[in-house]
Amino acid sequence: MPAEIGVRPFRQRFPWIGGDLQTIRDFIVRPDEPVPAATSETLSFKMPDGTGDTLIGVLDRPAEPVAGRPLVVLIHGLTGCAESVYVRRSARRFLEAGFATLRLNLRGAGASRPLCRQQYHSGRSGDLAAVIDRLHGPGGAAPDGVALVGWSLGANMLLKGVAEFGVEKRVRGAVAISAPIDLMGTARHFTIPRNTVYHRHLLAAMRAEMAAVPGGLTMQEHARLAAARSVIAFDDAFTAPRNGFADAADYYARNSASGFLARIAVPTRVIHALDDPWIPKAGYLAVDWEACPAVRATLTRHGGHVGFHAPDGVWSDAEAVRFLAGV
Repeated sequence: MPAEIGVRPFRQRFPWIGGDLQTIRDFIVRPDEPVPAATSETLSFKMPDGTGDTLIGVLDRPAEPVAGRPLVVLIHGLTGCAESVYVRRSARRFLEAGFATLRLNLRGAGASRPLCRQQYHSGRSGDLAAVIDRLHGPGGAAPDGVALVGWSLGANMLLKGVAEFGVEKRVRGAVAISAPIDLMGTARHFTIPRNTVYHRHLLAAMRAEMAAVPGGLTMQEHARLAAARSVIAFDDAFTAPRNGFADAADYYARNSASGFLARIAVPTRVIHALDDPWIPKAGYLAVDWEACPAVRATLTRHGGHVGFHAPDGVWSDAEAVRFLAGV
């Protein structure tokens, strides 16, 4: 892995010491993260794939915009939405730094849910491309270009997307935080005994999302939903067949960001903690980062999953702002 230059080392905030406490801190504290926007408006993005699905985003503009800074599209993770704590908190940091932000609800998430019959997944990067096209289009909200920030599943989708269309869509920079770049490795990691509580929580949230699909599920799908006892079984039963993949293994193989990193040609920052309890470090340590010249990888010893709680705030947010201010 190439050496980092000029990156502040991450220091854990007491008492949130260790990967698990870093990960669950926001579930315990339940912080309120108001978004200090001068103006906010709701934007809709009809997907051009013939499904009729529409994504909803919240465009927040800063009180003191800095000229030339791109619009930052914030992409939530699995079972998240535009109102997730980490998304709102990051929007706050970017707005304070003079960036406008778009907090995007992925297909079937949050405010997009009643307008979508289909569901987001780790590799649905075409939805991001469609959103960027609209932002760049006539009367679009991004006259100075776009940048992307994503967490967890949204970060994997982001990395795949910037590899596929980053240059073509004039993406100025991207930051991926806690991305499951090896989807099969991550899914298997959830099944180890120490992750039982995490696995149950995530699977319950995934089931709830699927049960809320407009129009409901068929009796056969309800039976499959009840029978799914793991993330892999869920993806076998729902994610893969609903999106044209042979099975979960095919879905994971074709969408894991590790297979796209070397193709990225826009400035991209990857931030990941080696003590992330959800994502095994082996996937990151196996990457030949020198073969990914546009990607700057920061692997910290601590930070958990979408944690990085430092004494002065969330370190990954500060680093994302600093990186995108420089590109």
